[in-house]
Amino acid sequence: MSSTSETVLMSQERPVKIGGHAIDYHYADEQTLYITPQEALQTYPQKLTDRLMENAAAHPERIFAARRGADGEWIKLSYAETLSQAWHIAQALHNRQDLSVERPLLILSGNDLEHLVLSTAAMLAGVPFASISPAYSLISKDFAKLKHVFATLTPGLVYANDGQAFASAIQTCAAKDIEIVTNSGQCGEAACTAFASLLATEIGNVQDFYPTLDENHIAKFLFTSGSTKMPKAVPTTHLMLCANQQMLLQTFPEFGEEPPVLLDWLSWHHTFGGSHNVGIALYNGGTIYIDDGKPVAGKFDETIRNLKDVSPTVYFNVPKGWEELTNALEQDAELRESFFAKVKVLFFAGAALSQDIWDRIDQIAIEHCGERIRIMCGLGMTETAPSCSFSTGPRVMAGFIGYPAPGCEIKLVHQGDKWEFRVRGKHVMKHYWRLPQEQQVDIFDDEGFFRTGDAVRLVDANDPSHGLMYDGRMAEDFKLDTGTFVNVGTLRNKALILGNHLLQDVCITGSNLSSVGFLVFPKLTVCAEEAGLDVKTHSAAEILAHPNVKAWFAQFLRDFNEGETGSSKRVEKLYLMQEPAHLDLGEVTDKGNLNQNSILKHRADLVKALYDANTVNDLIVRLA
Repeated sequence: MSSTSETVLMSQERPVKIGGHAIDYHYADEQTLYITPQEALQTYPQKLTDRLMENAAAHPERIFAARRGADGEWIKLSYAETLSQAWHIAQALHNRQDLSVERPLLILSGNDLEHLVLSTAAMLAGVPFASISPAYSLISKDFAKLKHVFATLTPGLVYANDGQAFASAIQTCAAKDIEIVTNSGQCGEAACTAFASLLATEIGNVQDFYPTLDENHIAKFLFTSGSTKMPKAVPTTHLMLCANQQMLLQTFPEFGEEPPVLLDWLSWHHTFGGSHNVGIALYNGGTIYIDDGKPVAGKFDETIRNLKDVSPTVYFNVPKGWEELTNALEQDAELRESFFAKVKVLFFAGAALSQDIWDRIDQIAIEHCGERIRIMCGLGMTETAPSCSFSTGPRVMAGFIGYPAPGCEIKLVHQGDKWEFRVRGKHVMKHYWRLPQEQQVDIFDDEGFFRTGDAVRLVDANDPSHGLMYDGRMAEDFKLDTGTFVNVGTLRNKALILGNHLLQDVCITGSNLSSVGFLVFPKLTVCAEEAGLDVKTHSAAEILAHPNVKAWFAQFLRDFNEGETGSSKRVEKLYLMQEPAHLDLGEVTDKGNLNQNSILKHRADLVKALYDANTVNDLIVRLA
């Protein structure tokens, strides 16, 4: 069967070119549905760095990347400057004969210009690199995940911008034969290689070596979030990166009309920030301004400052970032003027965007611009470099992930009451790196489709042409002691949307128990405001036990249950968590995603208290 309906943009929406969403689909049987885009994937370069050379030749003075320096001024790198610096460093890497796929480059520090040039140089030299979450070095106490990364990749060279900050992690995890590079040439008390010495290397035979690399060469390793087990290393080839960027360009042909301008804080050790966003700027001859702000306490003011300097043409963020930005846009006319000056697409990923935030963004845009700005999302993952589907077409609503991008085949397999989302295409990895073979058996099905573990559902159960909705993770679902099946993803998304004001995240309880419950991770600062208390002088327990806070959560439960009758969808009790989820215990990934199973394992005493009717606890909210 085929869907040929054309994209119809919403009335009062700023014009933007969005690729079509026409699909073909057919059922192999009642349990298997195939969905493919009608638009074929067009040609793309062999290597991502080919685009760097093309852009440096076509517009050498155009800014590729910028970041504020210590004096607050933007330090800017043009395409020509980036390529020149990258060639010098590439030669330095090429001269080190022990660097290879077996002994790659590890980058431990966060987003900065040195990181960008170094990673680009590594691709020119054919040395795979891996950008590692700084949290593994700076927040973790036992360095367990960092030790796992070192053991998995066996690096030959390690870079960190600040040799003092990263010294403890490096000295704990790096073998003595691994070369260390820092900006200062110091790592703790010890001397090491200075980044400047790489830049000073005279360019030689690396430029002759580069053309020998093909599209199947590993450009970089990306680690999965580790939301269920230890992070797995994904070998990401130039083919995967280039095919996915071409998929993005055909989905957003606007990028080909006007070079995109991004202001972005999203971390490069994640596929969203490092492959998707940096790739969009590079592939389309655009510019990326590195934002040192983040949507967390004390750091979002920097994002606001930067957005008043830089008017993006497309803006990417996670729902928490959109929440903070929405609050700021409502209050700051100067910010509204700069932010809406050029932006044509707003994009979120990582979690559900609440309908309240969505509506407020629309309202701000209409009041300021007289038109909405297109809000989009999609579904992607580290293993697919990353994009698979996008919310193209006229439909806009929370949870909608739309249609497959050109070049991505989707296969849905019915399991229980869910459809498992499987994908196949040139953007999909071949295997995990150095993962024992017995653990790779079920990664792909017998037709070569990657089994993502994500669940989706059809917008219209009788007509796949209406697109797909995200439906959580397959492995997180459970049954009550009555045998009733509980859809964790659906409950969590509903809770995040309804409880957005005070609720940061939630873990769903009830496996083999009589009813569904919540372990709630609250927004403590906002809860303090609700209680009229000072978060600096009152404990978390005092704030969360305040009558105003408990009354708010009681009303939240009533709103959540309104119209629901089945035991799998009603929630009549919750526990307000005093402590955040722990990284070292595997309760949360460095991107902030909760590991439901790990939390339930480590907080079993709290779950027991929640379900014990005789337990008296000021942090438990139960409906009568």
